[in-house]
Amino acid sequence: MKNPLIPALAAALLATSAASPLAADAHKEGAASAERIEPQVRTSQHAGTFGSQRISYTATVRETILESDDGKQEAVIVTSSYVKDPADKTRPVFFIYNGGPGSGSVWLQMGAWGPKRVAIPSDARDDGAPPYPLLDNPDSLLDVADLVFIDPPGTGFSYLTQGTDPKKYYGLRQDARAVAQVIRRWINDNERWSSPKYLGGESYGTSRTAMVVDELEGSTFNDVGLNGLILISTILDFAGREPTPGNEMAYIVTLPNMAAAAWYHGKVEAPSVEAIAQQAREFAIGPFATALLKGQDLPDAERAAVRAELSRLTGLSEQYLDQANLRVTAQRFYKELLRDRGLTIGRLDARYTGVDYDNAGETPDSDPSFYGIDAGYTAAVNQWLREGLGFKTDREYQSIGSLGAQWDWSLQGRGRNAYLNVAPFIGRAMRQNSQLRVFNAQGWYDFATPFFGAEYSLNRFGIPQDRITYTYYDAGHMMYVRDEDRRQLSADLREFITAR
Repeated sequence: MKNPLIPALAAALLATSAASPLAADAHKEGAASAERIEPQVRTSQHAGTFGSQRISYTATVRETILESDDGKQEAVIVTSSYVKDPADKTRPVFFIYNGGPGSGSVWLQMGAWGPKRVAIPSDARDDGAPPYPLLDNPDSLLDVADLVFIDPPGTGFSYLTQGTDPKKYYGLRQDARAVAQVIRRWINDNERWSSPKYLGGESYGTSRTAMVVDELEGSTFNDVGLNGLILISTILDFAGREPTPGNEMAYIVTLPNMAAAAWYHGKVEAPSVEAIAQQAREFAIGPFATALLKGQDLPDAERAAVRAELSRLTGLSEQYLDQANLRVTAQRFYKELLRDRGLTIGRLDARYTGVDYDNAGETPDSDPSFYGIDAGYTAAVNQWLREGLGFKTDREYQSIGSLGAQWDWSLQGRGRNAYLNVAPFIGRAMRQNSQLRVFNAQGWYDFATPFFGAEYSLNRFGIPQDRITYTYYDAGHMMYVRDEDRRQLSADLREFITAR
């Protein structure tokens, strides 16, 4: 345990079942509500080498329809599952989604664990223009578990039917109920109640995991026991998000990321990223936190000492830090760190650099670590699902949408402005399930979900520490875009799953 976000496809295998043309028409957004949607199911046979094992598997792209109590079809949810042949009812199964909210499973499916992956540069260069090769993925986890990728409502090809109130599905609890229902349906339809079960996602997908485990294991009926929760680029405690006046926590949990990014770009000296990160952790939770909490009562001598160490760790000038009152937002840091080179750094992955319209201003024009990968992933998921697996639709695949603006962030009726922390749901599930383990993976250069914030949220009281595995990678939010880290992440997860 380590401790402290094209070659032609193989000759194609045609789908063995499909929806009718009438049903395909009904999939168009805005189709008449009186039309009953016949769910589309596309099944095909494939083979590949995963974890050095040659495996034959069945791929199924399926629409699962959720209905209201009065029988109205409300949500059409698409899953992509990969099941080893012959089917084994006691084999582990891993349910996977991404985050957002509003993100399809494209990132983990086409970048990390699906049987195919998109080839984009591994060294923080942008993905450029097409074609984007679609490759066999030996790092897929199909050798140790069957895989079920879920696109929640409003993501991927999944959608709400005409007349469905988005408030019924777009929210912390509402979304979790829908995903839990899809999981129960899949388990039932595939007779997998005896299989070891793993649940996990990336970014907001880790928040979703905390909510879904509460739906699956916190229920007094139809309880679904889980073996492991897999958290990739974790966000559970939202106090560490972008700071608001008076909230000092975001500055504290982001500081180690600043130190790591400064080290990567040669702005500070240390033997390794691990060494500078540990120095920053100790300073952040000690002298830095103390100084911030003193506010305007901070003595001049103490302010000067903190400012000097903050400059050493972040690579920013003491003058700049003084002007910022020792409080540098992540957005300002992206612009300021490499201003002398005329570059900005990425939010999702600080290894990436971009060139803005000009070198003035406080914040970057956009995130080079997102526009550096998005086109390749979008092309890959459309090619694989439509051409490789035969899914038929005229809908656009929603890789990342804007559901956050519609999201109900309230938890137990407290509202968005309350202290939002879903980590206690994980703690309760672990206390009530003595064999439930947690795998937490973080990239050193991820500002979207800082690694120190994940550590902070998971070491609170009520969360058993002896069943949490922490791993770290030399990339950012989507650490699997770096070839070495994708291989290491898969190796670490193989160990986690087989060690049950």
